[in-house]
Amino acid sequence: MENGIITKIVKVDPENIDYNIIKEAADIINRGGLVVFPTETVYGIGADALNDAAVDKIFKAKGRPQDNPLIVHIAELDELYCLASEVPKKAELLAERFWPGPLTMILYKRKILSDKITAGLNTAAIRLPVNKIALALIRESKKPIAAPSANTSGSPSPTEASHVIEDLMGKVDMIIDGGSTYIGLESTVVDMTGDIPMILRPGGVTLEDIISVLGECTYDPSIIKSEEAIIPKSPGQKYRHYSPKAKVILYKGHIEKVAEKINEDYDKLTLKGLKAGIMSTVQTRELYKGKVNICIGDRTKLLTISSNLFKGLRDFDHMGIDVILAEAVDEKGLGKAIMNRLGKSAGEIIEV
Repeated sequence: MENGIITKIVKVDPENIDYNIIKEAADIINRGGLVVFPTETVYGIGADALNDAAVDKIFKAKGRPQDNPLIVHIAELDELYCLASEVPKKAELLAERFWPGPLTMILYKRKILSDKITAGLNTAAIRLPVNKIALALIRESKKPIAAPSANTSGSPSPTEASHVIEDLMGKVDMIIDGGSTYIGLESTVVDMTGDIPMILRPGGVTLEDIISVLGECTYDPSIIKSEEAIIPKSPGQKYRHYSPKAKVILYKGHIEKVAEKINEDYDKLTLKGLKAGIMSTVQTRELYKGKVNICIGDRTKLLTISSNLFKGLRDFDHMGIDVILAEAVDEKGLGKAIMNRLGKSAGEIIEV
């Protein structure tokens, strides 16, 4: 309990939804409260997107800067036209192919969405999730729901309810535990306001996926250069993100040389009295025998890595690790999103 808020924690099976719980959660949303719910990407902290006072509570609970825009979640495609003033044909084609799913589109907004949501911009970030619990809550609320990731601002995003409890207990009215998320990284954000669609944040829908539908798409220059955007149109474009308490060192290069350098640095850090941990993969974990390492997935199945990345970072913190030594992955497809998150969490990047 914090600031007089008693957080209720409830479990909901996405395949057998208890609609009494969903109705209770929707009532909280409609009263201007905060409900944490699972999506296919990460857990979100939700509020009525049309209630400025409720939206303010999101920023306060997360400790989130006011110039970091929020994503508005809808449950039906028709709702898009109520929130966006212009929906170009290319946006409709992406919605037809990837909604419901882990894709957020930046579109010019209608006045119904206030500056609180959009950080003063004339655009809004909108998505239609596929998670059944999320959809049930939005439908029962009969409101679009603003929902950034349900974590303390800057820390690794939550992929399990336990992560939310760790960060937001006593700061929200309800946490719906719907199990682990399966993508594990926030949605792809693509700006649809220009002639050529531009990815502002990579995620589960890849550049290649979008090109397969539209024939063209590009990355925002800040992604390519690993820089912060000056005026963020999307969450994740500004400020350091996804960072555990431990320092993260990211190693890029041929995997055998990376493993050799990580082993060398691990030993040096240990001699200095620091607790080091290695973020390994199925292909490399045997190269770190006798050392603290967490295998987060298979390099040939990048979804296994994306779904475990944030959990791995949090697990190292729970182990009291001082420095996390992390391997880079190939930046093709979903690897671009994984490397985007690792790059933003890293305090140092080493090329070998």
